[in-house]
Amino acid sequence: MVESGHPSRLSLVGKMLVTTFGLGLLRPAPGTWGSSPTVVVAGGMILLGLRPAGESAHASLIYHGVLLAILLVFSAVCVAFGGAAEAHYGIKDPSPVVADETAGQAIALMGLSAAATETFNRTACTLAVAFVAFRLCDIAKAWPANGLQRHPGGWGILLDDLAAGVQAAVVVQVVTRAVF
Repeated sequence: MVESGHPSRLSLVGKMLVTTFGLGLLRPAPGTWGSSPTVVVAGGMILLGLRPAGESAHASLIYHGVLLAILLVFSAVCVAFGGAAEAHYGIKDPSPVVADETAGQAIALMGLSAAATETFNRTACTLAVAFVAFRLCDIAKAWPANGLQRHPGGWGILLDDLAAGVQAAVVVQVVTRAVF
């Protein structure tokens, strides 16, 4: 049986990828678990001096390049394995599938101002705002995110989270620029 152009059988590799290496199998709040690796990676880069903005264009390129890679890889995972995951779990947009959250969270962490990561405390606050804003936007599913789940297979799993990432990025930009 084929759904959305994907085999209905979800391979072990596919399952590990769509669940962001098993994080989507954790309870409670699998979407929250799925969002966390992106925040941890961003925080780690900033601690290593790879800030998203500031004096070093090279550091900014690496920071944004890594987040873009996370966005693209986990988006591709959703599209490639989403239909099979829905068939495997028997529902549309199953909760163990969190690669979409991993991808969407990356958008909320892009384009940060230099001031937002100037000190450890500002960085911690900025990462927390980005994490909470993304989770709230993902849960709320405000327009246009609410209608994007209607797309079949992996696209339906992914697109609402990308929209939530954009909405969260706006919140992060407004909050960090107003406060810092």
